[in-house]
Amino acid sequence: MKRTLPLMLLLFLVRVTMCKKNEEVIDYPTTILMDPIHLATTKAAIKNGDAKYKPAFNQLIAEAEAALKEGPFSVTDKEKMAPSGDIHDYASYSRYWWPDPKTTNGLPYIRRDGETNPDSQSLVKSDRQRLGTFAEHTETLGLAYYFTGEEKYAEKAASLLRVWFIDSATLMHPNLNHAQCRPGHNEGTKSGVLDGRLIIKALEGAQLISKLGALSPKEYSALKAWSNAYLKWLTTNEMALEEAASLNNHGSFYDVQALYFALYADNRKMATRIAQRFAHKRILSQIQLNGTMPEEMARTRSLFYSIYNLHAMFTVAHLAKRVDIDLWKVGDKDSRLRLALDYLAPYADENRSWPIPTIGEADRMELLAIFQMANDGYPKGNYLKFIESLPLERRQIQRTNLAYPLMR
Repeated sequence: MKRTLPLMLLLFLVRVTMCKKNEEVIDYPTTILMDPIHLATTKAAIKNGDAKYKPAFNQLIAEAEAALKEGPFSVTDKEKMAPSGDIHDYASYSRYWWPDPKTTNGLPYIRRDGETNPDSQSLVKSDRQRLGTFAEHTETLGLAYYFTGEEKYAEKAASLLRVWFIDSATLMHPNLNHAQCRPGHNEGTKSGVLDGRLIIKALEGAQLISKLGALSPKEYSALKAWSNAYLKWLTTNEMALEEAASLNNHGSFYDVQALYFALYADNRKMATRIAQRFAHKRILSQIQLNGTMPEEMARTRSLFYSIYNLHAMFTVAHLAKRVDIDLWKVGDKDSRLRLALDYLAPYADENRSWPIPTIGEADRMELLAIFQMANDGYPKGNYLKFIESLPLERRQIQRTNLAYPLMR
């Protein structure tokens, strides 16, 4: 008996050690939007040489290598200052507004829905492209670091975050007062609040590198303070609240932002309130029983905006799980989200014509992320079968194969 006990103790210690080693292999990130379990599973599969992830992983690393050579980016880079005259204020111009050819100075601008004014994308005048590139690069570098462990990616992501949010000489003020200006009309519009969704991509990148220490605890505190100030602006500013009242994709993406930043601020009470209201405020009010979304169907790019709005709604449904609210089943006899999904799913097939004339073609590959989220929301619905309709070569390199949900 005396000899048996030490042997049993040794076996117990070996099992505990093995369990601890197994636990250490599972590296769950602290992301809020991206599913941490899916990320950890993907990381393990990549490490084990799973060929399924190779095309998307190779594409990610190629983009990360390119991102290492670009930036940093700052709102102070633009040559034309925001209407406020403050170099730290973000400014952008409405995509579908153009100079009026009937006036000598082009003012006031006129709306041409679905037609992008190239000036709205100008880096000289606008921060919109700059914010998009910064956010995309930070997400890319964060994912590359998480999957490879190569510190160069995290260090670069940290430098981008530091310049955009933290350094006093280059930081952006936490507001969108001058987003999507319309010359001759205003110095910023409620629609410009939509630009803020891109900030989420950058913050997810920050979460992916948090365990390395590329940003100091003090810098993470500064990043959180910036985000809290932005959340306050988002939920109290008159223009932002007008955007919150929008009855289309703008309202849906407003709630994506509000819910994400509430979760980022550890404000569970606010996050719960946003998720609870989303059912009637967005889902039931925007999706008809035939699955269509009238506000989006009325646009000149109706397929694009229908997919776009459903992506926002699915994103909120995903985030709402963090406060134990199930939005997947909201509806009458069936889930209204599912009715919208069933309406759009067949159009993953590019040979299937959309019933309404549109300006340009929508990228149906954007449905891939929706089908992946649908597989979580409706696991018995077999929505992954629709992915087979999407072109294989393009489908395989999509980032959403590695991490989802992602911000659009």
